[in-house]
Amino acid sequence: MNAIADAATHGVESPYAWRRLAAGLTLSTLGGVGMWSVVVALPAMQADFGVDRASASVPFTLTMVGFGLGNIVMGRLADRFGIALPMMLGTVLLSLGYVLTGLAGALWQVSLLHGALIGFGSSTLFGPLMADMSHWFSKRRGRAVAIAATGNYLAGAFWPLVVSHFIESSGWRATHIGIGIFLIVAMTPLILVMRRRLVEGHSDATTSGDARRRAESPFSPRTLQILLCIAGVACCVAMAMPQVHLVAYCSDLGYGAARGAEMLSAMLALGIISRVGSGFIADKIGGVRTLLIGSLAQGVALFLYLPFNGLYSLYVISAMFGLFQGGIVPSYAIIVREYFSPKEASTRVGLVIFSTVIGMAVGGWMSGKIFDLTGSYQAAFLNGIAFNAINVTIMLWLLFRSSRPRPALAAA
Repeated sequence: MNAIADAATHGVESPYAWRRLAAGLTLSTLGGVGMWSVVVALPAMQADFGVDRASASVPFTLTMVGFGLGNIVMGRLADRFGIALPMMLGTVLLSLGYVLTGLAGALWQVSLLHGALIGFGSSTLFGPLMADMSHWFSKRRGRAVAIAATGNYLAGAFWPLVVSHFIESSGWRATHIGIGIFLIVAMTPLILVMRRRLVEGHSDATTSGDARRRAESPFSPRTLQILLCIAGVACCVAMAMPQVHLVAYCSDLGYGAARGAEMLSAMLALGIISRVGSGFIADKIGGVRTLLIGSLAQGVALFLYLPFNGLYSLYVISAMFGLFQGGIVPSYAIIVREYFSPKEASTRVGLVIFSTVIGMAVGGWMSGKIFDLTGSYQAAFLNGIAFNAINVTIMLWLLFRSSRPRPALAAA
């Protein structure tokens, strides 16, 4: 009876599971500063160190690299020891990274600290967190994973304003030291909520559909992992075009950087709605179909950038893009839980998230390179559409192969 009562109180879909989700979302929003502060602090750092814009952008690049690698390493730790240990480790790394960045005497030191500590430390709060939440929900798994993923966008809406205010009033060094101290104090109590682990096999017992799907999968685990990683790169190369270059595109059209920043802000804000909404959809139709819908819609939005470049048209299309693309990345975590063993979830989600980060990095650079070669973003939008088609093709293939009945074994 005690075991049954404990399962009802602290098991799958329990009140504790919802408290855990709330704590995870808060942690993700707080720790998500690691992905956004460097963009806000870039001009101040550039002026302080007296370097060009390309050199001042290196900390952002290394942050993304550290974030991508951290999703794999921290995911593996979460699979073995539970999410609390890598979360605590990530928080310590984040805190140290910000304090040491505030004390750094050279830009190369700032760059290394952003990659090895800040980017790496914040990684636990994305891929591994989504994988962890997938264990605690069955019927509502899609929305739980999607809600956990919104912390990254909430951080993007909250932290830039805070960081900008304190940089203007106290300088970028004092701001970074203050963030480091705040994070260790604010996040540690919340991590204590995440210490509980499910009883071995409990998660599997509530997801017989996932077990059947894994048994009937037409792909080997390695093949499926490779396909998902290729899809992750492709979808985020496409996603990077407007997200990375929208401000520059608006400036080139004569609308000014401020208008482009407004469009980007609206895009990210509507991405929150998209992420949560995609979770509800995934609970009804599964991760593959949800990702396919999001990817098809993203392709439509990218195509609309080609014939329409008026100011108000760009506002509308950018808003559509935000509504369409926000649920794509969380859908990968749902697919992993549907097709792979729960014991490997965090590691495999981390591998896919790493692929999406590579896609964003390569896509941002590729779009800029295409612009340099052609003098226009039209070819860059076409390049994004082509990569988006690769993602759509992989999802269609996975859906088609998974829906085909497996041939019955011949009687002996």
